[in-house]
Order: sequence, then structure tokens, then C-alpha cells
Amino acid sequence: MNDPFRIPALELEKLQDEKLRRMLQLCAQGHGHYRRRWEEAGVDVREIRGVRDLAKLPLTAKKELMADPEGFRLRVPELPLHERVMWEVIYTTGSTADPTPIYNTTHDYQQYMLQCRRFGEITGIHEGDVIANLFPVTAAPMGAFVRSATNAYAIGATIFGALPGAAFGAYDVHRPLDYAVRAVERHRATVLWGVPSFVRRVLLRALELDADFRGVRLCAISGEASSPAMREDLRRCMRELKAAGAIVVDRYGGTEIGAFAQCREEGAWHNPAPETQYHEIVDPETGRVLPDGERGALAVTHLDRRGTVLVRFLVGDVASIDRRPCPQCGRGGDRIVGPIVRTKDLVKVKGMLVNPSALLAALEGLGGITEFQAVVQRMDPSDPLSMDELVVRLAAPERERGRLEREVPERVADAVRVRPRVEFVDAAQIYEPGRQTKAVRFVDRRSQ
Repeated sequence: MNDPFRIPALELEKLQDEKLRRMLQLCAQGHGHYRRRWEEAGVDVREIRGVRDLAKLPLTAKKELMADPEGFRLRVPELPLHERVMWEVIYTTGSTADPTPIYNTTHDYQQYMLQCRRFGEITGIHEGDVIANLFPVTAAPMGAFVRSATNAYAIGATIFGALPGAAFGAYDVHRPLDYAVRAVERHRATVLWGVPSFVRRVLLRALELDADFRGVRLCAISGEASSPAMREDLRRCMRELKAAGAIVVDRYGGTEIGAFAQCREEGAWHNPAPETQYHEIVDPETGRVLPDGERGALAVTHLDRRGTVLVRFLVGDVASIDRRPCPQCGRGGDRIVGPIVRTKDLVKVKGMLVNPSALLAALEGLGGITEFQAVVQRMDPSDPLSMDELVVRLAAPERERGRLEREVPERVADAVRVRPRVEFVDAAQIYEPGRQTKAVRFVDRRSQ
């Protein structure tokens, strides 16, 4: 196959059209959800001749996948063995207690390896790198941990697991923070791979221990939103550690769609395999496709999957798309352009519509703190009609608290026009229960 990043745009679209027609044909044969959904909508998928016809199909909301994950699993007995057999099941978090399974056949696993290989090519991670996997082992197999090894396999890099996080289950396999620091030092890791807040904890602890992080040159972060201030703080830590580099690659994506890659820091995110996945920016209410460059809801269509298959799937983020050649690296295909806004996270506090990303960005720029959390709650928890309040919880040394009590309310009010109350807590109270690797940055307690 020709390099999809270098062929003319019309040739790439022709390839995507061919893949889409085949994908829809398979869905019409053996996809329980779409067979039912399209029949209800009065759609004949044989009329869909290419990606420009996708607007004729209904959008797929995340709640549909969460309600019936088995219905999204393709079942066509006539397919070859490697397109039918289940290679792995990984899970994506949702708003319910139980995570949602995403089924991957051998065919899908190989496709993801293609994405990973190109991710490495785009970001500059190569076979000479040693990757420190700083993601935790979780109760359900989440893509972040499981796919770390797959990325290394596809790139040809070396990888080791630090196994951080709070212990659960019958077997003691989890390891403390200091083990992660010493493992990076011992293996001379070049890439730190993990959740931004935990990668930061590792770097801060390395500074406290005067650890040798001179081999580190790059942080590849994902799993939670990060701000320019957070990413600059990671660079600051690497510089203070005299690391070989201070590059921060912000990986955008999800379990259902894989990871998108930046060819430069703070840049747009390349779709690493445009021949296998198509993206639209749409009006989520009508399904209307918005012009390239206009901001709207990101919808993803799988062009060549065999396990869990999604068509016009609303990821839950607001962004825009650029299909012109990248001005930095010259690659074609499509790029997701930020800022990324998680639509499910917009909340109203004291009558003001607050974007938690802007709130957290204001806090991430603070110095002198270990961890932080923003909480929206009732002033009187027992009274459902009580006024809202915004509380910023900080883990910080005693010597910093007076300054933070003065600075934080002003900084937050400037960012979101709501003045918070500041509360100092132990850092352990900010992490997810049973997971000491991922801070819970924003909590809305009003519905609890």
C-alpha cells in the first residue's frame, strides 16, 4: 500500500470509500446494533458509496455502546480465522460502575500495531528507546496499560513496567513510587509513558532523591487532560534533572479509537492510520457535517475493524479538523485541532457555565503544590436547595499555604469567574480510591 500520508487527497479518499463500503457490508451482515438502528432509520447502506455519504447515517452516542456493548460486536462466521478470533478484550471507562468492553480480533490487534508504529514515526519514538510504563495495573484491563507493550512491540523499543498504584486483589504485584523512580534510573529509560499527574509525581520524587534521569528525553502522556502549564512543568522538572531532553508528547485518543500523534509539541494530532479510520466534525443534534476548520463534535467511523465496530461514533469531545498537508512535517491525512473540550464536563456553578479544563489549567500553573483537586458541592450537603460552592483542595507544604490561600482564589476567579474556597488536605485524599497513580482533578458532588 502506498504511504497514505503522501498520496493525493483524492486518492486517499477513494481508498477510504472502498474500505467504508466493505465495512458497511459486513455490518449489514452481522452487526446487531446497526442492523436494527439503520432499519429503524429507513437507511439502505448500499446507497452509501463513500465517506461523503456518511451524513445519511445516524450518529452513535456513547450511551448506546455502554448500554449494549455485545450489540456492537461484529459476528460474520464466513470471515477468515484471524478476522473472527478474539485476540483481547480491553475496557473503557464510562459513567456507570462497570467499564465497557471493547472487543479486538487478531485483525484489529495488527491494525493497532500499525497505528503504534506510525505513532512512533510521527512523534520520534524509535527502536533505540527504553520506555518506562508508568500506568498502573487496574481491576479491568484498560487500554493504557495493556497497549503500552503493544506500542513498544510495534516500534521495536524496549519497555518495562513499574507497576505503580494501590494494591488490590489476592496477589501483591504493585510497587511504590520510589521503585518507579529507581527503575527509570536503573534501566536508563529514555521515555516516560503514563498519566500526566503521575509522571509529574515521578519527576518530583526524582528531584527529591537526586535520581539519575539523564537518559530521559521524552514524556508521552495520556489518560487525563493536561494543560500547557502542566506540560511546561514536566519540561521544567526534566531540565532540573539534567535529562537528555525535555520533550512532552501529549497523546490524544481513547480505547475505541487508538492514539493520535503530534509531530511537534503543542501541535495538532495526526490520525496515524487514515486508511482505517475516518473522522468528521458534526453538529451532535442534527448529524450535519461541519466544514473543515469549524469546531464541533468529533465523530469516528471505523473503516476496517472486525471486533467492536463503530460508525459515526460521538467521542464526546469538541474539536476541529484540518485535512491540508501539515505545515510542520508535510504529512497528509487528517489532523485533530484543539483545544479539545470534553462536552460531558461542562458544568454550571453559581449560575456560571464553567469549563473544568480552564479551571484545572489555572491550577496547574501553580508552584509549590504536590496535588490539587477542584470540587463543586452544596454549601449545606443535607439541603438540596443549598447554594453551590467551589472548593479547591490542595496538598502543599506548610510554608506555601499562606501564599496559596491568597493566590488561588484570584487565579481561579480570573479563569472561570467563580471564586473558590481553599482547603488543604493530604495528597492521598485526591487520588482515585485504590489507585495512587491518578489524581481525581474535578469532582461534582451535587448529584451524590
